[in-house]
Amino acid sequence: MADDNKKLKAILDNIGDMLEEKFGDSAEDLELIVEGLGDDDDEVTIYDENGHAIIPAIALRGFNILPGSVVHFDVGREKSIKALEKVMAKNQYIFVVSQKDDSVDSPTREDLYDIGTLIKVKQMLKVPGNIVRVLVEGLDRAEIIATIQEDPYFAFEINRLPEAETEETNEREATRRVALDLFEDYLNYVGKDTLERLREAAAIKPLGKFADFIAWHMDMGYAEQQKILEKVNPDERMRDVLDSLDKEVQILRLEDEISATVRKNINQNQQEYYLREQAKAINEKLGDKEDMDSEIEKWRDQIKKKKLPKEVAEKVEKEIHKLSKMPTTTAEGNVSRTYIESILELPWNKLSKSKYDLNKARTVLDKDHYGLEDVKERILEYLAVVQLSGEVKGPILCLVGPPGVGKTSVVKSVASAIDRKYVRMSLGGVRDEAEIRGHRRTYISAYPGRIINGIKDAGTGNPVFLLDEIDKVGSDYKGDPAAALLEVLDPEQNKAFVDHFLEVPYDLSKVIFITTANDISTIPRPLLDRMELIEVSGYTEEDKVKIAKNYLIPKQIKENGLKSGEISIKEDAIRDLINYYTRESGVRGLEREIANLCRKVALKIVTKKAKSYGINGKSLEKYLGKHKFRYDHIQNQFEMGVTTGMAWTSVGGDTLFIESAIMRGSGNLVLTGQLGDVMQESAKAAISYIRSISESLAIRESYREFYKENDFHIHVPEGATPKDGPSAGVTICMSIISTLTGEKARKDVAMTGEITLLGKILAVGGIKEKVLAAYRAGVRKILLPRENERDIEEIPANVRKQIEFILLDTAADAIPHVFEDGAKVFVKEK
Repeated sequence: MADDNKKLKAILDNIGDMLEEKFGDSAEDLELIVEGLGDDDDEVTIYDENGHAIIPAIALRGFNILPGSVVHFDVGREKSIKALEKVMAKNQYIFVVSQKDDSVDSPTREDLYDIGTLIKVKQMLKVPGNIVRVLVEGLDRAEIIATIQEDPYFAFEINRLPEAETEETNEREATRRVALDLFEDYLNYVGKDTLERLREAAAIKPLGKFADFIAWHMDMGYAEQQKILEKVNPDERMRDVLDSLDKEVQILRLEDEISATVRKNINQNQQEYYLREQAKAINEKLGDKEDMDSEIEKWRDQIKKKKLPKEVAEKVEKEIHKLSKMPTTTAEGNVSRTYIESILELPWNKLSKSKYDLNKARTVLDKDHYGLEDVKERILEYLAVVQLSGEVKGPILCLVGPPGVGKTSVVKSVASAIDRKYVRMSLGGVRDEAEIRGHRRTYISAYPGRIINGIKDAGTGNPVFLLDEIDKVGSDYKGDPAAALLEVLDPEQNKAFVDHFLEVPYDLSKVIFITTANDISTIPRPLLDRMELIEVSGYTEEDKVKIAKNYLIPKQIKENGLKSGEISIKEDAIRDLINYYTRESGVRGLEREIANLCRKVALKIVTKKAKSYGINGKSLEKYLGKHKFRYDHIQNQFEMGVTTGMAWTSVGGDTLFIESAIMRGSGNLVLTGQLGDVMQESAKAAISYIRSISESLAIRESYREFYKENDFHIHVPEGATPKDGPSAGVTICMSIISTLTGEKARKDVAMTGEITLLGKILAVGGIKEKVLAAYRAGVRKILLPRENERDIEEIPANVRKQIEFILLDTAADAIPHVFEDGAKVFVKEK
């Protein structure tokens, strides 16, 4: 009877503790039942008579624990630490089970295998970093029968799977001997304690435990170990372990053979090197050394002709002298040769004779690029200052804009306009500082950085040097390229730029550096401080039509071997290309689609022998298929809880709808649509502002206590597209007010602006791109922050004239323009 009480107390004790953690005082009655069963000092088993138990558990990530093994590991997840603390206060038994996918940070029951290991915690130690290090012993396999809880830690009802006893047979003994032989081979290959491990393995009699021991000491993945763990039958488990062991030994044997072959080849290479050195000595005796001497003489002549700076000439002369004393076939000799040639190939005193004819420069820029008047004007101002001062002074120009708007080609046109060499260096994905500064000559394969190589390729000391996509520069353990660019782009420092490979200063002050970027937010602040930003925004539809007619279509007709009379693309087809086959601020995609049309027409001309083809809006789908994109065409309609906002993306502007819904709840706020942190904060600020003025709003009676009795759900389609930024604040605010008051909002009114807790509307960026997107969607009334009034002048005049702009100081200013009857939104004064 006493034993039964002990078992019952253990089971109830576990259940009671878990209920107390989940339900607090509601578990007191169960505690009273548990009291009086057994003595506290008695050892209490955690199993009932069926081998079942309710026990806390830990999810293992990336490894397994097999029965019979003793291992220590670190526990860092809060849920696992709580489970450990729970069992250490009781009987120190805990259940561990592996995750199916080790990349999951917060696993649920579905992420875990069904079979794990019951272990006993022998030792627990807290280490810095909120980590717990435990020493455990694997006891038995166990299977999860039911999930008791997942918070605050896992707890399962488990079924213990004790090791079945097997009687010794001749077949099993033969299997053990084969396994021991293979295990010895394996230990010899991997270099582990062979004799000690073999003695331990040979001493284990039960076949299942013998298999577990070998599997534990093999380097196998946790998924493969899980298969071993799930083999309850000792014979099946032994066969699986034997198969894995045999496969691993064969692989190790093959690796050993390959390694021996490599060592043999290395010895052969050393022998060949010795023979080559002997041959070199013989050649020198025969007079072949004259080739090296003539090359050295040529280098010294180049030093005199180039009139190198004294410091540089001495450095090169010293390197030439060192090279003459060493075998040229050595790695160090190759580095020295590369160093000398790199120094002598640089244009130390050679400059292009620039022609600062600004009228010609304007003509070239106008010929190559339609529009971009502000950009052209700033570049001409920059060139005028260079012409008057004779030096490249002032900040570095940085052209900022979405892809395909012509940033790179503008820089190329600048070089052509002033008759300077053009060098382009793409910085996208550059993570190694040595790409900018070069490698130090301690490396065998050292070479100069790309800045010096670009100057060398240009053959002149004053090219127009484009640093393309400066916002894509990264950093890692090899250094920060952005930090290296600080010296390159600083006019006060680049007069004596030192490449790590050259180790001598080189003057970059005469180089015209121009950079491009899509998004300045990723450019480090110190680097951004050295640059002057020039916005290269997107084109309007009218701009794209003219660019297509005057530039892209003639260019693609020529490049695809057509003649001007063989293809004609009507204006309505061009507009459909712009609106339904491309979605961009620039014209790169438009040019691709025009090229696609030209290729299809070229094929028809060759195969059908027709003379010419005309393409209009109706026939466009026959060539390019169904429309790839659609733009929101907003009609004059009203809808409750839906307002129209404007967004800036890397490919230009776009419109977006903010949707809100209210339901019974407890004051929770649900945000969906892949909203970033800033956008989520805007939603919370809007809610707080509305609460602060709720007395003056005509909120429906059932929602007067919405922040207590209702849940709000705010959604921003498209849900798969990440969105962030503060500019949706006023749009979210109007959507929520519409939902609370029941008043319908106008969808043909677009708005943008950051909202504060006091309801003030703050300025935001990307106004031109946003307005153009709203105009394209059919919006003719736009609400902007008053601080953005100055940005209206940047919008093309033909668009500006057709839009009514309303300037906002507070969110309340938007209500009369957003709602069908703005007066109904406010409480009527009695």
